[in-house]
Amino acid sequence: MARRALKLASLVAATSGIYLYGKKFLDPNDFGAVRVGRAIVTVHLRSAERLRELCCANRGTFIKVGQHLGALDYLLPEEYTRTLKVLHSQAPQSTRQEIEQVIREDLGKEIKELFVSFEDTPLGAASLAQVHKAVLQDGRTVAVKIQHPKVQAQSSKDILLMEVLLLIVKQIFPDFEFMWLVEEAKKNLPLELDFLNEGRNAEKVAHMLKDFDFLKVPRIYWELSTRRVLLMEFMEGGQVNDRAYMERNGINVNEISRNLGKLYSEMIFVNGFVHCDPHPGNVLVKKCPASGKAHIILLDHGLYQVLSDSFRMDYCRLWQALIKADMKRVQKYSQRLGAGDLYPLFACMLTARSWESVNRGIDRSPVSASEDVEIRSNAAAYLPQITQLLNNVPRQMLLLLKTNDLLRGIESALHTRASASSFLNMSRCCIRAVSTYQRSKSHSLYRRAQISLTEALSLWQINLYELFLWLKGSQLGNWVIALLSRMHHSTY
Repeated sequence: MARRALKLASLVAATSGIYLYGKKFLDPNDFGAVRVGRAIVTVHLRSAERLRELCCANRGTFIKVGQHLGALDYLLPEEYTRTLKVLHSQAPQSTRQEIEQVIREDLGKEIKELFVSFEDTPLGAASLAQVHKAVLQDGRTVAVKIQHPKVQAQSSKDILLMEVLLLIVKQIFPDFEFMWLVEEAKKNLPLELDFLNEGRNAEKVAHMLKDFDFLKVPRIYWELSTRRVLLMEFMEGGQVNDRAYMERNGINVNEISRNLGKLYSEMIFVNGFVHCDPHPGNVLVKKCPASGKAHIILLDHGLYQVLSDSFRMDYCRLWQALIKADMKRVQKYSQRLGAGDLYPLFACMLTARSWESVNRGIDRSPVSASEDVEIRSNAAAYLPQITQLLNNVPRQMLLLLKTNDLLRGIESALHTRASASSFLNMSRCCIRAVSTYQRSKSHSLYRRAQISLTEALSLWQINLYELFLWLKGSQLGNWVIALLSRMHHSTY
């Protein structure tokens, strides 16, 4: 344990090297701008590689934390996110003997007694568990999620050690504001390690979003599920960021992106119950042979964020202000969510847009390649301020920021970022959420009717604007515009 702590201390201290480039330690005016830029990139890359080595060497909790950091594309320097993303494909695998031991301890039977067939090679391995394809005695094909045997016992020790080391580093480098990471791990890991909780989450979200016929959530087989073993209906498809797979199978890429946006807007703004790990391995797509419809398959329901009503309402109103480019309200609701004087940076973090685009209106123009590079570069330039913000905002915000970045990564891979329809769907959900909340707080029949009328008018305006955009982009719309133009000129 002492050797492990010493190893972790040296590596964690190494990853804090970025702070040597803060104003307190070096004056950038002493160097050429290019030399300073290269030096910072070198430090980021070296620190990221050491952090990756730390995660791979210690497995379990550390890989989970590294994956979390690797998902923050627009919040951390690219050297970190690019280097840590490989942890999704470098997760440890348990041996056949370890798998048999967990199943024997939890289900009281051998694998051959439970299954007609059980594939030795896992479908996927993650930091906490791995999934195998199997066939039950009654012929049902299932996915069997099995927890790595030592994760449960080691996780609490790892979190405690991580907390102590980060506190030590913070004493040396006061700007090192990563305690939020430990707090999140403390809260979420026990929930993720309880597979019965994951099963309940899956059933809850399936019921909550039952009106979306394109969403598929695997059924849970409770009779063969425990805290460390989860049996689910087997579902397969292509990863949601695989544009080539969609094109080969005749799946409309824009429809998938639009439907994924609808799902998450509904979860975040309307229900306040959010699946917070939508990396491509957990979101699959498949075309139904019978109906020809494309389905979105949502997997891995261990990590959810429950949003309080007050937080959800502030978040709704902030996004409404961002879409309308109402800077006074952007400032007001950003500060209510803990951003303080850093509200412009907070708005940029939420939208992954430049401050100029936020002021102009994020729905007015798509993200350009140069703006995307600017945002990613600023993640390095403003890292101390970003970590300060992450330490100050409500804990509910942290997983939402990670979820936002994962969804943007999918949109970037599909080339569907920042379409007008995504903002319209978001606006609809915000209007519905705020109106429902206001009605629940009103005791006046007249006031509730007034809220409902305002809601209906606002939704009607959005539908009308959506029709206008459709006409503008369609052949029929072009004909109508040309006809109106001729009629206009013929009157003069």
